[in-house]
Amino acid sequence: MSAAKIKKGDKVVILSGKDKGKHGEVTKAFPKEMKVLVGGVNMMTRHRKPSQANPQGGLERIEAPMHISKVAIEDPKTGKPTRVGFKVLDDGRKVRVAKRSGEQIDG
Repeated sequence: MSAAKIKKGDKVVILSGKDKGKHGEVTKAFPKEMKVLVGGVNMMTRHRKPSQANPQGGLERIEAPMHISKVAIEDPKTGKPTRVGFKVLDDGRKVRVAKRSGEQIDG
């Protein structure tokens, strides 16, 4: 299995769909399904029946997972979408690098 290019906590840009151009943070990643959950993006409405916990019921707006190909990492320097590469540092650590600017993404 290759290293993950998009992880929880990453700042991303939406590339396609109704939220194209929006920025957000990955709140949860589903690597096996190749999907991510981005905060405040890809909102869907769920109709809830009244229950003990929620006696009022009604409409609930929640984030839906989106395919990993619809998002790109936000370049730390420019804020624009970028591809991700990998680089091994002198101390032996493997880190993610933004292809657009060459900036290190993590740690």
